[in-house]
Amino acid sequence: MSFVAGVIRRLDETVVNRIAAGEVIQRPANAIKEMIENCLDAKSTSIQVIVKEGGLKLIQIQDNGTGIRKEDLDIVCERFTTSKLQSFEDLASISTYGFRGEALASISHVAHVTITTKTADGKCAYRASYSDGKLKAPPKPCAGNQGTQITVEDLFYNIATRRKALKNPSEEYGKILEVVGRYSVHNAGISFSVKKQGETVADVRTLPNASTVDNIRSIFGNAVSRELIEIGCEDKTLAFKMNGYISNANYSVKKCIFLLFINHRLVESTSLRKAIETVYAAYLPKNTHPFLYLRLCYQDLLAPLGRWLNPQQV
Repeated sequence: MSFVAGVIRRLDETVVNRIAAGEVIQRPANAIKEMIENCLDAKSTSIQVIVKEGGLKLIQIQDNGTGIRKEDLDIVCERFTTSKLQSFEDLASISTYGFRGEALASISHVAHVTITTKTADGKCAYRASYSDGKLKAPPKPCAGNQGTQITVEDLFYNIATRRKALKNPSEEYGKILEVVGRYSVHNAGISFSVKKQGETVADVRTLPNASTVDNIRSIFGNAVSRELIEIGCEDKTLAFKMNGYISNANYSVKKCIFLLFINHRLVESTSLRKAIETVYAAYLPKNTHPFLYLRLCYQDLLAPLGRWLNPQQV
């Protein structure tokens, strides 16, 4: 029995972009995480999120940051367009969340995107719509406050298999609340809110003058906020600092709540979680778990600490 070699063909650019987008944006919560980080990079002090059907029908995120220049609206949703990086060497000193220029591009390949934005020196706001990374028509002047509003509609409308896999809007909304809640804890001094479209009461709401503990109380409840221990350490050999809040032996829950930020990025680390839970197991009742919020900052991305954690972004 013989086999005939298949013909190797170059994939259509549209297919390539949708595949790449699926790697970056796997569900509504991923899209919101990427957009929140853009808001933070824009020096926003207020970030408001509105969601419909778990983010599958609508995601709207409004900030009061620096805005986007009209001249940049032409390419803002194209891949590898960014204001945060100019040369490869800049990676060594990058201090922003975004730098690859893939987030908005990825979203625009799997959803309908509209951006309304105004800079501090702009005479008016401008609104532009995008499809597959491209501007659909010239930006139009409109009324608007300083900052940027991004509206994402019909997420995964062109990827039926992904859309079917995310058929539970309530579950997706829960994941959105989790992501926004964690960023609000890590960014005390910035107000966050999340609510469903048409609702008057926000399901997540933090105030600009709130402390980290205030935000933990707001998101996770009074019970844990009363039992927190503030911790911190620094190791010059490993070139890292660590601080945060952990629950004491009086507090326990059925599922571990672990907020981990490495260089201000929300990540997961199974090895670190297991190590911490092993320590807590000696003090907590059987089958119960702690609350932890840890901030790790290290200078060298290839430092021993970084290799040990092997961080995977959420």
